[in-house]
Amino acid sequence: MTIQTTARPATPEPAPTTGTRKPVPTATTLSDGVPGTAEPAATRGRTSIADVVVVKIAGMAAREISGVHDMGGGLSRTLGAVRDRVPGGRPNVGRGVKVEVGERQTAIDLDLVVEYGVAITEVAHDVRENVIAAVERITGLEVVEVNVTVNDIHLPEDDETGPAGETRVE
Repeated sequence: MTIQTTARPATPEPAPTTGTRKPVPTATTLSDGVPGTAEPAATRGRTSIADVVVVKIAGMAAREISGVHDMGGGLSRTLGAVRDRVPGGRPNVGRGVKVEVGERQTAIDLDLVVEYGVAITEVAHDVRENVIAAVERITGLEVVEVNVTVNDIHLPEDDETGPAGETRVE
């Protein structure tokens, strides 16, 4: 709806005795029109996605794949293990993930630790597919590449701390 304001034609009025002029009265008419702008609401403005958003999505998607034991390099995993043991500490889902985010595209680098016995190429392929699907679906960004680096293999004996009940010191 468009609002138009027009001035009424001046009518002869008696001359004021004080010497001031009266304002010309106006009339308002309503007519049909286009409300606001013709642009759809979805295109009025800009959406920015922070790097940390893509980091978290990619980290969660990579961890969903069977065969991925952990993520990150040796030092970051050590610091992460300490953080996880602190009361109230939360696991860092972005550990081992680096991203570059542009306006419409993103590139992702992942550092993985895989389980012993799994085919590394298959795990990397599955991680790449899952990360691309999750990031593109959630953010709408085009993923131009996902680089996977396998930093370590988790061996079954890495979980063992020694025979149960046996201590080294008395």
